[in-house]
Amino acid sequence: MNVKINELMSTLVVTAQPHHSVEHVRAMLHKNNINSVPVVDTDGHPVGMVSAIDLAGNHKPGSPVNKIMSEHVYTVPQYDDISIAARIMRNHRIHHVVVTNEQKVVGMVSAYDLLKLVEDHRFVAKNAPTPSKRKGTKRF
Repeated sequence: MNVKINELMSTLVVTAQPHHSVEHVRAMLHKNNINSVPVVDTDGHPVGMVSAIDLAGNHKPGSPVNKIMSEHVYTVPQYDDISIAARIMRNHRIHHVVVTNEQKVVGMVSAYDLLKLVEDHRFVAKNAPTPSKRKGTKRF
């Protein structure tokens, strides 16, 4: 299966800026029915990630999102194989990877996107091996 990331990624990416308030980002997640957003600088480069779990706690009203965001952002170039994104998610136990082109955010790939890919790819079960027809041949 040679699927490229740009064939599977979501291109409509909601992003936040480091100065946005926690309340603003929480409302963005709710409005767009999403679980995380990349935080980008003014040039569109990812500088952090914020998830619904990050926003779940009690935060001081008006707190900027850069106080609670994860500063480590896992990215993958849009023309890599989708297996690279899957490996990053599995190795780091995360559910979203930011897709970049020239270090700017152009998309997102989620674990659900990968599940959809597997679901759409129909696997055919092979029959069990048949017993050997040779007489007297035993393997130990």
